[in-house]
Amino acid sequence: MTTRTPVWVLAVALLVPCAPTSLRVDAADAREAMREAAVPAVLRVGAKRELKRPSAAAEIARDGDIIEIDAGIYDGDAAVWRQSRLTIRGVGGRAHLRADGAQAENKGIWVIKGNETQVESVEFSGATVSDQNGAGIRLEGAGLTVRDCYFHDNENGILTGANQASDIVVEHSEFARNGSGDGYSHNLYIGQVKSFTLRFSYVHHALVGHNVKSRALKNHITYNRIMDENDGRSSYDIDLPNGGLSFVIGNVIQHGPETENSTIISYGAEGLQHPVNELYFVNNTVVNDRPAGGRFLFVKEGASAARILNNVFSGRGEVLNGPGELRNNVTLSKTAFVDPAHFDYRLKAGAAAIGRGVDPGSARGFELRPSDEYAHKTKKRARNNSERLDAGALEYRGQR
Repeated sequence: MTTRTPVWVLAVALLVPCAPTSLRVDAADAREAMREAAVPAVLRVGAKRELKRPSAAAEIARDGDIIEIDAGIYDGDAAVWRQSRLTIRGVGGRAHLRADGAQAENKGIWVIKGNETQVESVEFSGATVSDQNGAGIRLEGAGLTVRDCYFHDNENGILTGANQASDIVVEHSEFARNGSGDGYSHNLYIGQVKSFTLRFSYVHHALVGHNVKSRALKNHITYNRIMDENDGRSSYDIDLPNGGLSFVIGNVIQHGPETENSTIISYGAEGLQHPVNELYFVNNTVVNDRPAGGRFLFVKEGASAARILNNVFSGRGEVLNGPGELRNNVTLSKTAFVDPAHFDYRLKAGAAAIGRGVDPGSARGFELRPSDEYAHKTKKRARNNSERLDAGALEYRGQR
């Protein structure tokens, strides 16, 4: 653990040899406060460290500090983080917070009350609480960035409150089998925040609840793999219950045979509540494996715009239920994909989606043309935009 030693005290004494003792102490206190504000401490956590558990670091950290947690399993540890501008990261691999019955404030493994927190390379599993709403991370502050993390087998992966000063970014992360099975807990549940960004992430097998649910005023859901696969039982793959300005671009989405919900993507089902309610659903690949079919998209009446463009749809079902502009979408059989049995939805040579895309333009200053695509697992790959655009989330990479 890095200590905060005021090495400047001797210098102050030499420069002000005649100052009263109380003045010297006051100056020292002021200088210490200035130094600590400018230079974050690095608190190191691990079996061979002075701080053995992340919760010990949470008790002594100060605003702006960096907490480095050695890779390994931390059983039965939960924490409340009250400080702001923290960076909390696993080093040497992921640090695995395995709840094993532990919880903080009857809310989850980590309750984050501070603002502008970054969490990197941490694994969260087993969060359970008495009301069946335990989360790997429960966010109560404003602003959270999650990168290279894994949330699995919790009652919720990430659960946030409502805070319209809060921007949430989740990238290069995996969410699996989160949910208590009651339909009210989810892989990701984002409350009414300023913005939510989900990119380059693998979100799958939510237990009865939704894979992604967001009430944010603005949503950027781009270049993800969101799936039930063969045995998942999620409800919606993406639920935007209150609408908002929402960009859903370049995602590979699959609705599994075991799901009970006939709708894959839902927009505004609980009422359009935001100042701007516009959906831009562009260059996604959506596969419905539900034997009874259903509908790919539901859009609530009253949305001011719903542009559904350059997508690939495969499987049984109505493409759109509700208002919207359907343009330049392609319906394919699964034989057009490289290996659909293993959820590889890259295009085969000769697929009708190759070269079928049109320039989608922009909306409210955001470019709708995809610049990247999801690469398994939780990686990104640049799309070649020098040639004609293919429909769907994955461009054809063979010889044209």
